Amino acid sequence: MKNQITINIAKDFSPFPSGRFIKMGPYSGEEFRETLLKDALKNFHLVIVELDGAEGYNSSFLEEAFGGIIRKKYLDKAEIKDRLQIVAIEDAYKHYQTAIYRYLEKARPENG
Repeated sequence: MKNQITINIAKDFSPFPSGRFIKMGPYSGEEFRETLLKDALKNFHLVIVELDGAEGYNSSFLEEAFGGIIRKKYLDKAEIKDRLQIVAIEDAYKHYQTAIYRYLEKARPENG
């Protein structure tokens, strides 16, 4: 497993992230998680996600992208603290950072 990777959502995924599910349109939280985040978590010990630069984030995108990590059992809550770092340098993005950590805390693994 490689040491670390940094993903900037605006540059590496889309400057216009939106929505929860792929079926609802492009650049959803589900698409981000399944096309970028899942592989990064599998291949790198530390995944740093930068929030700065996007036109904003809605709660459904953030909850699905990040809470979905726990629901889909890609990582458990103990691993999250060591392996996923959410970065918001600009003040305008700091409340999204707080929201993501809250979604991670509230998420529960799916049965099955």
